[in-house]
Amino acid sequence: MTIEPSGSLTPGTTVTASFKIGFSASSSLTFPEGSDLVMTTDLKDPSWSYTILLNDVENPRNPVGGKTLELSGFELSYPSDVSEVIRVTLKGTAPSVDATSEKTILNVKEVDSNGNTVASSAVTKTALVINTGDVSKQVSEKNSNLQALQAQIDEKSAMGVDTSSAEAYFNDAQSKISTASSRPATQYTEAIADLTSAQTSIDAGNTAVELAWAEMEVASAQVPIDRVDGVIAWFKGNQSTASDTQLSAIVAKRESAVTYLSNANDAINSGNYQQARTKAAEAFAKANESYTDALVRQKQLSSGFQFPNILPSNIKLPGGIFLIIGIIVVVLVVVGVIIYRRRSSWDELG
Repeated sequence: MTIEPSGSLTPGTTVTASFKIGFSASSSLTFPEGSDLVMTTDLKDPSWSYTILLNDVENPRNPVGGKTLELSGFELSYPSDVSEVIRVTLKGTAPSVDATSEKTILNVKEVDSNGNTVASSAVTKTALVINTGDVSKQVSEKNSNLQALQAQIDEKSAMGVDTSSAEAYFNDAQSKISTASSRPATQYTEAIADLTSAQTSIDAGNTAVELAWAEMEVASAQVPIDRVDGVIAWFKGNQSTASDTQLSAIVAKRESAVTYLSNANDAINSGNYQQARTKAAEAFAKANESYTDALVRQKQLSSGFQFPNILPSNIKLPGGIFLIIGIIVVVLVVVGVIIYRRRSSWDELG
């Protein structure tokens, strides 16, 4: 059998199928008298031309129109010693379709006297008839998805996210969409494969953006942790500050930040990038809090003498209290000196 053209078809394409049917006698006849040979097609405006060859002698028949060509056993049954072959040419056009789908070019089968198909006799040839708007529609959809990816890349790149991997996927998808758009209608299957591959690259690009964003947030959260580690090392490296009462609270906040960061990395490994960013933000906040506390305490300890806090913990002194206390101390010292000198003068006078 030959079918021209081969491959996918567009509506209105002229199709020609040429084939031969040979008969092998299973009894005393070449074909059962009670059976029918039925040939059908989905082609539009089909025309059947056929010739019965008996011992290589051609017996042409008049062309027949319609989607079905049915030859009865009466016409096909000959003694088994006769060599019988039917040569058929089918012509028609590919039908219109609302959606791309398989259509039957040719179906040949023997139907017995009970109306049942003889399974071993059935032969079917199909072709994909395409809706020419399908590829254009999918190209438009993929281009829209591609632009959405581009927007994600631009936005995250402006935030400092490394989008190089996503950009590579973008370029690959763009190339495949362009290839699909340039294919002829007969390469529908190839065009759809290109577009499917393009969508895979678009999806991978979106994932790459999310991953890179989460990784950047994790890296950002590591910065204050490293910084507070430096200050903690200063505390522990000085004998006078190694046992500072506020150090344990600073370390506890730092450990909490490290736990959040570990959770963020676990979320990245499981592909939950949104959760990773949330945990990284919590890690950053807690680490930054620890670092700020550490700097404040370090400055206090490095500035020299500190007035002891003799008040209960729930009582806070106003902002200028230490200045006032200093002035009072100076005044008291001056008054003391004056009194001391006067007493000395009185002693000298008797």
